[in-house]
Amino acid sequence: MQEGQTRKTSSLSILAIAGVEPYQEKPGEEYMNDAQLSHFKRILEAWRNQLRDEVDRTVSHMQDEAANFPDPVDRAAQEEEFSLELRNRDRERKLIKKIEKTLKKVEDEDFGYCESCGVEIGIRRLEARPTADLCIDCKTLAEIREKQMAG
Repeated sequence: MQEGQTRKTSSLSILAIAGVEPYQEKPGEEYMNDAQLSHFKRILEAWRNQLRDEVDRTVSHMQDEAANFPDPVDRAAQEEEFSLELRNRDRERKLIKKIEKTLKKVEDEDFGYCESCGVEIGIRRLEARPTADLCIDCKTLAEIREKQMAG
């Protein structure tokens, strides 16, 4: 139950970043209609903007904090802090690229379908992970294959 709660929280935080409520599907509504595409475009753009702001803050922070400490321990601690921040920003940079790729799919109205089998990924899964490009079944199979290759 803890795991499900964590996922729900992260899903809600992505929606909160965008300032949108979870999408309420209407009975008989066509999958990935204009309203749904617009909903996900807002989420993705807000997420991308938030990540870009964090990158900008990191650059400012590193410029402000870049001091030449005479003490080797202080200098090492600062270098370690900068290294950790840069690794985080690199992950975020890759995520921004993935978000931009997903936004292109939204623009092309090719969003929301599994790249492997073509079935609908589903609104709730996409709200939890807007950059998902595999349905839950194909993702599970990919993870099993990955574990078998590693193990």
